[in-house]
Amino acid sequence: MRKLGYLVLAIMFLVLGLGFKAQSKITFVTIGTGGVTGVYYPAGGAISKMVNAKFKQYHIKMTVESTGGSVYNINAVLSGDLDFGICQSDRQYEAWHGLAEWKNKGPQKNLRSVFALHPESITLVASVDSGIKSVYDLKGKRVNLGNPGSGQLQNSKDILKAFGISLKDIKPEYVKAVEAPGLLQDGRIDAFFYTVGHPNGNIKEATSGRIKVRIIPITGKPVEKLLKEHPYYAKAEIPVKKFYPMAANKKPIVWTVGVKATVVTSAKEPANIVYAITKEVFENLDTFKKLHPAFAVLTKKNMLEGLTAPIHPGALKYYRESGLIKYIPKNLIQQ
Repeated sequence: MRKLGYLVLAIMFLVLGLGFKAQSKITFVTIGTGGVTGVYYPAGGAISKMVNAKFKQYHIKMTVESTGGSVYNINAVLSGDLDFGICQSDRQYEAWHGLAEWKNKGPQKNLRSVFALHPESITLVASVDSGIKSVYDLKGKRVNLGNPGSGQLQNSKDILKAFGISLKDIKPEYVKAVEAPGLLQDGRIDAFFYTVGHPNGNIKEATSGRIKVRIIPITGKPVEKLLKEHPYYAKAEIPVKKFYPMAANKKPIVWTVGVKATVVTSAKEPANIVYAITKEVFENLDTFKKLHPAFAVLTKKNMLEGLTAPIHPGALKYYRESGLIKYIPKNLIQQ
């Protein structure tokens, strides 16, 4: 009986050992996104879906984390709390150069680019009853600028500054984008900014309620000056009638400015992990584009635009193999 007991124990330890060995082959990877109603969250989900579909090949298990947005994602990637993060191109620029939230910390030289995603438009939504028809009309109004740690907060401040409006000229709120439509429909704010890809669920919610709203153009000389001062901004259009038919806008398109969503990681992230994720997204781009309407405009070329931090070596390996290296500026390639 004692020998039989030893044999059973030996078999148990062997099975457990094999289990631990198999488990050790799995690499768990997390990508930080944003609020669940924005585009970052489904973007992270789409990337994860593609990578996890090739589990037998890469042994990577990728999960998505809803976060506070760009600033949080960048800091979490650099601290090792996240493996990848989605952030606005302007926030990537500021982190790399040690500006804005990173002014006291200095340039974040461990930040690495992977690729860019959809364009994100700075969207200003206002109730019709507020009388807001331009950015200038925000003076004296209750305006949500975005939560701390989000990219849109700085975008909101940049737009206000460009139009000569200080925070003292408005009644600012700093809540998450997901809360803003409800506040607008409850009459507790007059307008809100949201930097996002379109179509977007929050904007649909805001334009479909009891209180009529319109999407406000962000154009004119202040914008031209903004574009010269900040190279990461670009003109953008919002197809209002196509995506938000219940908005009070008469024109089918509203012009504004925007940035791009980008995927970043740390210089410490293993090259084979970054390579696998990059390859799966680019090799299956047609499938990826079908996963969200905001991705429809993506091309392999424009997914290499709007980047500031050097490209991670793992991603560079794929770009060299695929011939896409010709689209990457030399200053983003570190030997």
